[in-house]
Amino acid sequence: MTLTDAVTGELAAYAIVFCRLGAAMMFLPGFGDSAVNTRSRLVMALAITFAMGGVFGDGSHLTGGFWPAISVVVSEIIIGLFIGLAGRLTITALQSAGSIIAAQISLSNALSTDLVSAQQGSLPANFLTIVGVMLIFATDLHHLLLAGVARSYETFPVASAPQMDGFAEAVATIVSEGFSIALALSAPFILVGITVSLGMGLLARLMPQVQVFFIIMPFQITVGLGLLALTLSAGMQWYLHRFIELQSYATGGG
Repeated sequence: MTLTDAVTGELAAYAIVFCRLGAAMMFLPGFGDSAVNTRSRLVMALAITFAMGGVFGDGSHLTGGFWPAISVVVSEIIIGLFIGLAGRLTITALQSAGSIIAAQISLSNALSTDLVSAQQGSLPANFLTIVGVMLIFATDLHHLLLAGVARSYETFPVASAPQMDGFAEAVATIVSEGFSIALALSAPFILVGITVSLGMGLLARLMPQVQVFFIIMPFQITVGLGLLALTLSAGMQWYLHRFIELQSYATGGG
């Protein structure tokens, strides 16, 4: 083996790890957010690739011919996209919960730009999403995301064909669990919203001449924000536990 072959093999080993890791970091919460500079994301991906390449890299799959190498690269990118998408879908549960909460406390039309997705969303949805991403890094759960990429090499070895049926089933499970999380987080607000709506209907019947909507809205917003302050801590702690479970499920860790 010549020096050129050795160097090519080493570079190929790191390149094949970068394919999976780089694809995952495009969607992973925190790493793939729109507020993160693209160059910073690239530097982080290269640094983590340098740390993981010597352990999980296998350059022989990229030096055996053009079409086999293309097949392996596409396979690694698909696996990486699935891992990143699993994390992104779990964060989307917070956006769904915030949208439901906003509808119940009359803040659906109070919009702001979401720093995670760079799209407009209601204030409660954007708030919960930012808090969720902040807690992921504050509690070192971003290490879990990166460990999930490393653990994925046990479940999906290099050059293994992507199990698209398994990916589709996992995505469907994560989406359904995400809706369950959103409903659980917003359940107290749904209860309060129903109670307030019943009260508004009763008041409108008793005093038809009163503009009930304008009278009740400040009360509804105040009660909703107070309830959010009371339930935020417990709700986010529970969410983090569910986040760990879903990420372990997606990467084959549980």
